[in-house]
Amino acid sequence: MNFFNLLTLFGGLAMFLYGMRLMGDGLKESSSGALKQIMENVTNNVVKAFLLGVGVTALIQSSTATIVITSGLVGAGVLTLRQSLGILVGANVGTTVTGQIIRLLDMDAGGTSWLQIFKPSSLAPLALIIGIVMIMGLQNRMHNARQIGNIAIGFGILFSGLLNMTSAVSTLTESPLVQNLFAGIGNNPLIGYLTGAGVAFALQSSSATIGILQAFSSSGLLIWRGTYSVIVGVYLGDCVTTAIVCSIGAKPEAKRVGIVNILYNLCKSLVVVVGVTIAHKAGLLDWVWDRTLNSSLIANTNTIFNIVCALLLIPLLPFFEKLSRRIVKDEAVAENKYQDKIDALSPAFFATPALALNSCYDLLMIQLQLAKDNIVRAYGILGNYDEQVYQEIQDEEANIDTFADQVSGYLVTLLPHLKNKDHVNIVNQYYKVVSEFERLGDHAVNISDNAKSLSEKNASFSRTACAELNVLQSLLDEILADTELAFGKRDLLAAYRIQPLREVVEDLVRELKENHLARMVSGECNVMLDPHYENLLSDMMRIADVSSNVGEAVIVRAHPELAHREHDYFHDLRHSNERFNEFYQKAKSKYFDRLPAKEVSSESTEAAAAAANTAMASMTGSVVS
Repeated sequence: MNFFNLLTLFGGLAMFLYGMRLMGDGLKESSSGALKQIMENVTNNVVKAFLLGVGVTALIQSSTATIVITSGLVGAGVLTLRQSLGILVGANVGTTVTGQIIRLLDMDAGGTSWLQIFKPSSLAPLALIIGIVMIMGLQNRMHNARQIGNIAIGFGILFSGLLNMTSAVSTLTESPLVQNLFAGIGNNPLIGYLTGAGVAFALQSSSATIGILQAFSSSGLLIWRGTYSVIVGVYLGDCVTTAIVCSIGAKPEAKRVGIVNILYNLCKSLVVVVGVTIAHKAGLLDWVWDRTLNSSLIANTNTIFNIVCALLLIPLLPFFEKLSRRIVKDEAVAENKYQDKIDALSPAFFATPALALNSCYDLLMIQLQLAKDNIVRAYGILGNYDEQVYQEIQDEEANIDTFADQVSGYLVTLLPHLKNKDHVNIVNQYYKVVSEFERLGDHAVNISDNAKSLSEKNASFSRTACAELNVLQSLLDEILADTELAFGKRDLLAAYRIQPLREVVEDLVRELKENHLARMVSGECNVMLDPHYENLLSDMMRIADVSSNVGEAVIVRAHPELAHREHDYFHDLRHSNERFNEFYQKAKSKYFDRLPAKEVSSESTEAAAAAANTAMASMTGSVVS
């Protein structure tokens, strides 16, 4: 056995596996954005679920990826275990598509025929050329050029690897050792079964194992009676790998997806072995039993086995489901009402970053909504304190903090798995806003604590002060609405509106402080409540600041070139952009016109401050204003 032929064989295998991975990653990256939405629409119709499994697996070239994604969706509560069963069966059928593509190795086209272009020796360099043109020439002109280029290059590398393996095999099969190995597999189905299972488990891919088998078929030493057992063994080896991946850090329902896949493949293997044995005894396989295999016959055998078993075993899926529930017991029900959303942050989605980021987005939107609701609750108890509402704010704040911890940790763990620059930009945005949403919740708690303190002192702000605070509250409501629109819908116009509105908040807070000082001088507002009023204005100002930071993060995601200089950018806008200033002036007029008319004399600030200090020193009685 020639060492250099072995080197060529394993080098070709490396190219084949890398090409399959590159092509699969490119397909997942370009399609996974819509993948979750499609899979979420699965009904209890097992036929639709089956067809979905076939289609998704054929698209992303990996049954393991499809099943792991399905497991993640089940764990997140998006799909039920029963809905996932049809997808599992479809994924096992869909993985045969790769073998049907590889069978192009058998294509026989004349030298001048137009079919010559479909031979692997032509497709491989053509795909590589297309891929490198897309990546190097069109990446800055087409949004998906890099993903499409990776798919094409992966396709080209895959076929180049197959061609190298085929070339090496034709020489290696002259060795007596290799001939004896194939003869042993042909005479002992158990050896073939264990070989197929072992190789599939080691490579973690049934498609790759079948592809290697197709490459070895060029030797002319593979006989159907020995090779079918290798194909059957592949089913078990691949499903064990999938079950292990599905079980890592997963909920019971997600683990059951992997268990059902093992049960299905065990039954599939049994059906094939029993069916082939009966058919052989009946003489139905005489035409193929001792036939030398080629790539096409291997692909067809694999496809037929999977389709027939799918038709026979689909009625048994409810039984597999019940058995999986006996094998994997339920855990105690989580007390957190948002636990299913937290569980959606599954490591199973790391292989498909768009799904992982979508899970983060869903949780961030809930976090933002909870923070907004808490702010509204806190406003509500300022003038009419309610202990039950106060406790609701504290409870939801605990959830907001939990979300922040979970999302931040998940993003940090996800980042090393990202290859797409757009995905990295999204992670940067999410990592920034998750802490901003947490701060929104903190300010709501501060306002509620202020309300509780006022209630305990049996104190309240003056009617004029409350009217002015209501104006500021209305302005913050508008900012928060734009914040939700900007982040939730990636609405750049809403993001840009936040910035001038934040300037109006600053102006309004300054005005309210001056008015409050004048009211304290006149005796309309109680000096003893000044710290409460100042703290309240400070929290409201910071709510606007947080919203501004979220708006900037949305804009930077759309324009990455602004990263680390967004504050300078908006500073320049304030001084040079006509539309910015026009919107600012309109908003300022709108909210300043709503302020109640002043009823106190206009003393100088210094005199007012001195009078306030005198009043504070003499104030010892009731603090009701």
